Amino acid sequence: MSQVRVIGGRLRGRRIQVPHAQGLRPTPDRLRETLFNWLAPALAGSRCIDLFAGTGVLGIEAWSRGAGEIIWIERSRRVAAHLRETLVELGGPPASQVVCGDALQWLGPGRAQAGLDPLDILFLDPPYQHPLLAPAAAALEAGDWLAEGAWIYVEQPAGTHPEVPPSWSLYRESRAGSACARLYRRCRPSN
Repeated sequence: MSQVRVIGGRLRGRRIQVPHAQGLRPTPDRLRETLFNWLAPALAGSRCIDLFAGTGVLGIEAWSRGAGEIIWIERSRRVAAHLRETLVELGGPPASQVVCGDALQWLGPGRAQAGLDPLDILFLDPPYQHPLLAPAAAALEAGDWLAEGAWIYVEQPAGTHPEVPPSWSLYRESRAGSACARLYRRCRPSN
């Protein structure tokens, strides 16, 4: 096991155990700090999803800083179980859930069928070795998952340019080591 540190909010400084799993790579501290500085005004009471959760640290960081509802989607049973244990240990957010399953399949039926309100903040950090970003973005739009004005965080290897829907407008961009972070804002596409 390795550890990641929560950077801000009420859990600031807490260390979270991270299981060793193929392709699991926590978002670097510097990128998380930058991201949550950008999102600070939008976090209080927000509805968030950490779509390819892995360590779950992005959702945990959002909860630590005041997000109201968080859903973590993680495909690996072992990693999802560990995330559930971590949330119990931290006194996890009451309006949250960890879903063990394939993110694209989970998005497939759409938000209305899932019985959820539109999401305010989305963390979209799929495994680098799999081409999941474009299909996930398409499923999010097709399923009406995102609120107007929602914030979408995308992390990819530096030097790559994501295929995102035209309704996602780039707001900010940063880089740390081999990772590139982009924050988009969802807006109504112009006709």
